[in-house]
Amino acid sequence: MKVKIRKGDTVVVISGSLEDKEKRGEVINVLPDEHRVVVQGVNLRTKHQRQVQTQGRTINPGRIKFEAPVDISNVMLVCPHCNQPTRVRVQRDEEGARRVCKKCQAVID
Repeated sequence: MKVKIRKGDTVVVISGSLEDKEKRGEVINVLPDEHRVVVQGVNLRTKHQRQVQTQGRTINPGRIKFEAPVDISNVMLVCPHCNQPTRVRVQRDEEGARRVCKKCQAVID
């Protein structure tokens, strides 16, 4: 299935945990095969890292916070023109396929 959200887009979380709901953030990574996206500052997880030496480098021990992937159905694209969460439609013409905001009809790309 074609994903309508791309890296660099601003999205808002519409469902999920109470601490992440209604948060806005930029998409860091899109995982289309898994149907998931990684959003900056959302779904933070803590990993306990032990000290590891590989090829002369040392990774320091401690707790590392990182963003875990969120299902793509739990986020909604924010239109850069009307600044509202919106659905996206794909408009195809001689120039190619373009994403269009369903609320204000502005071209997102």
